[in-house]
Amino acid sequence: MQLMEGLAIVGAVVLAGVVAHGAWSARKASPRQAEAPEGGRVEPQMAVHGHTELSADQAAVAAAAVADDGPLPDLRPAAPRKTARLDPLIDAIATLQLEAPVSGELALTHLPPSRRAGTKPFLIEGLNAESGEWELPIAGQRYGAFQAGVQMANRSGALNEIEYSEFVQKLQGFAEGVGAMAELPDMLDVVARARELDAFAGDHDAQLAIVLRATGAAWTVGFLQQCALRHGFVPGVLPGRLVMPSAEEGAPPVLVLGFDAQAALADDPQASAVREVQLSLDVPQTPEAAEPFPAWHQAARLLCADMEASMVDDKGRPITLHAFAAIGEDLGLLYRALESRDLAAGSAAARRLFS
Repeated sequence: MQLMEGLAIVGAVVLAGVVAHGAWSARKASPRQAEAPEGGRVEPQMAVHGHTELSADQAAVAAAAVADDGPLPDLRPAAPRKTARLDPLIDAIATLQLEAPVSGELALTHLPPSRRAGTKPFLIEGLNAESGEWELPIAGQRYGAFQAGVQMANRSGALNEIEYSEFVQKLQGFAEGVGAMAELPDMLDVVARARELDAFAGDHDAQLAIVLRATGAAWTVGFLQQCALRHGFVPGVLPGRLVMPSAEEGAPPVLVLGFDAQAALADDPQASAVREVQLSLDVPQTPEAAEPFPAWHQAARLLCADMEASMVDDKGRPITLHAFAAIGEDLGLLYRALESRDLAAGSAAARRLFS
């Protein structure tokens, strides 16, 4: 009888141990949740859709509000960004001569409804009769001449004959509306220049990406957002996108942290499980002086430590310090090549070409 009672006690202890182990394993396997701040009140999580990307100052304030060990060091400020204008380096430019100045209202009335020829954007600028400056036509001003340009290459490829013909057709409609005579560059010459520019761009484009993969439990969207915010990221305009803003007002983000958009849009994002994110750097979009490559490397290290993740490439191979060093050397050569073509990374022309 005592033996049976002993076995029953041992069995109960074993059963309790199994149940406890199962509960512990379940907690360990469940996605990691965002930590509640001191005081026990959990702040609302950031939504990654329906928001514009914040300015650098806003990002710094937001990051400091939740950071335990501080965000990444602020990026070095760059010169104020200028609105894109026609550039003979990347645009095929046509001139439109007028017999007498015309109003900005007339020009706006006859602008083409679409400012694209196929996959290539184009601009029409007016020569302000008072200031003598080229500008996009605006009401209340008068213009003594116009010029128009179509971009010869972007990441969609080189401008082709069909796209150039579409540009000419739209430009001629504008010229007739304002009473201008258009002088157009030769199509064969433009297409040849476009192909050469596209070849150069293809050889000197660089978009770096690294995968941060969970080494243990997966992450909830809230946990991922909390870690990213701590290191200087803010919500992007698209679901599953967090960005590190540029110090330059209105410039593209320096870094992008992307994850599954479906998880970001889930009814209960705290129940969704994310096992990997991609940290990317679009090299031609940010000036070298802003040190985007060191920021990319440092962000990867800090996020991995914070989220318990490993760094791998798109094939799942570990990324080593030696690999980072080699990439840094290659980027130095790339920056010099872009500068030699007057297309320095972060310049208006480079941002347009590599888009």
